Amino acid sequence: MLALTFKPPARPTPAEQIAEALERIGPLHGVPLDERLWLARHGEEFIAEPGDILFEEGTEAEHMILILKGEIHVRRQRGGPMALFIGRAGQMTGLLPFSRMKSYGGQGFAVSKAWALFIHRSLFPQMLAAIPTMTQRVVATLLDRVREVTRIEQQAEKLTALGKLAGNLAHELNNPASAAQRAAAGLVTELRANRANRFKLVNLCLSEEQIHAVEDWEQRILSRSAEAHTVDAAAVINREESLRKWLTALPCEDAWDVAAQLGDQLVTVDDLIALRAFLEPRELAVTLQYFARYLRSTRSVDTLLNSTARIFDLISAVKTYSYMDRAPILEVDVPAGLDATVQMLQSRMRGVTIERDYQPDLPCISAYGSELNQVWTALMENALDALGNQGHLKLSCRLEGEMLLVEIWDTGPGIPAELQDRIFEPFFTTKAPGQGLGLGLDNAMRIVRKHRGHLSVRSEPGSTCFRVRLPTDQLQAY
Repeated sequence: MLALTFKPPARPTPAEQIAEALERIGPLHGVPLDERLWLARHGEEFIAEPGDILFEEGTEAEHMILILKGEIHVRRQRGGPMALFIGRAGQMTGLLPFSRMKSYGGQGFAVSKAWALFIHRSLFPQMLAAIPTMTQRVVATLLDRVREVTRIEQQAEKLTALGKLAGNLAHELNNPASAAQRAAAGLVTELRANRANRFKLVNLCLSEEQIHAVEDWEQRILSRSAEAHTVDAAAVINREESLRKWLTALPCEDAWDVAAQLGDQLVTVDDLIALRAFLEPRELAVTLQYFARYLRSTRSVDTLLNSTARIFDLISAVKTYSYMDRAPILEVDVPAGLDATVQMLQSRMRGVTIERDYQPDLPCISAYGSELNQVWTALMENALDALGNQGHLKLSCRLEGEMLLVEIWDTGPGIPAELQDRIFEPFFTTKAPGQGLGLGLDNAMRIVRKHRGHLSVRSEPGSTCFRVRLPTDQLQAY
């Protein structure tokens, strides 16, 4: 149904002028004048100013639209991958004969002064009879439209996958990067504090005997670090409180902070009493302050090392996943690609148990490595969606004759039997609108077929398995 803002001209254009303008419609090139005159005399002529609306999203599609002048945009107001379709002068669009289009997929509006001819669907049989070549022209236009819509949808699927990948990577990098930043800030604070404290330490003028005694005492305390993680929280709190009281009575400046560091290292009041046997209270306080800052600095350095190692591992995983700086076709280690994909999706696997069953000494296969990783990503994401990010995921890889068999199992609710034959169809999805385009498994199937392989699924409640078979011999694959 047309909106009132898009209206017929006040003075209709002569049919001859409309027929001349129709010659500039791409799919109508070569149509004889008398046939174009039929269109001009049976069509409805409309004009529009910028902003005028042709049709609303979801309304019944009833007209073929021949754009004679101007530009028309179609905007999806309810979201979706194709947010904007652009129709320009010279195009044939809207409802076409043989099309299964039922309603308009978005709101159509003019962005410049537009002039168009509308052909109502009730006239389609007469039009095809009056213009014998129209069938071929319409079919060609429909095929072009399907290819364009498919390209846009596939591009949107790739962008969605890239967005998920970027989100997962950002989430994974955020934790170690934040930890490294906090550790570096804490390390700077402790180094500055010890710089101010070093003069007090030097001014103590400890004897050789005292220095050796302190070194032995510190070494005994440092050897306990491996045990620190086995002590329960209540014991740590009680020990820290007893240390704080003892240090306050010493007295020791910042006793609460020193006690916290010593408590984490399993220092007890008896240890402090042993140190007090050969140090005066002031000497003991300065020594413990310095030692506590050393403990905190050491932990900060350990955190920095672990965090930067984690970041390095993530970057290595990205390079492995994307096959950066490598040839398109190369020798691919499939289990390594599976592991790299798991690492890229780690943020979704907090509650998922991963089981790996890789046959030892598997051969590499000649393949497009980055494309195979798209297959593993699609299958694992499907499994995680089925699991709700909670459950068991099993990855299996082994030789089966001349083929390499990869299996991805999940303990989700399973795929209904009546849908198992349809899940690889393009645009078929069981997800809610806006959450999936139904191209993930279709893309995976195309990539596997490109490698002369086979992708199948076997599913029942509590057990779903996607199987990918890939030839190990290069001559079989290409």
